[in-house]
Amino acid sequence: MAASLRTFCIAVSRKSVRPFSSTCVTHAGKKWRLENGLARSGSEYGPLTDLPDWSFADGRPAPPLKGQVRRQKQREEFARRAVYLNAEVDEGMKQWHERKEVEKQKEEHVKSLLLKPKGNLLLKNKK
Repeated sequence: MAASLRTFCIAVSRKSVRPFSSTCVTHAGKKWRLENGLARSGSEYGPLTDLPDWSFADGRPAPPLKGQVRRQKQREEFARRAVYLNAEVDEGMKQWHERKEVEKQKEEHVKSLLLKPKGNLLLKNKK
């Protein structure tokens, strides 16, 4: 029975039109696009996705498609977030510099409170 099942599977696999593969699908040119600073696939951004598909005969632009509006909103949100995070980093750097300045002033104040050398030590330090 096992032999007949195996021969049946082999016969079916030879007659099938579509080949069966268990490997993962790789996108053609993905590696090249990433190496050259482009999108992973050709349909993420660029003129084919960003520009309208058609326009009116009298030259008026076509209304934007749903996908174009969605992508525009995503890009606006990304830009807002980038500006917000950049402002946060700038504020953090400003506070860090202020803290460093305060620490430096405290250190100088502590040094000014230390005892000063007298007598022979004072004369040796001047040389």
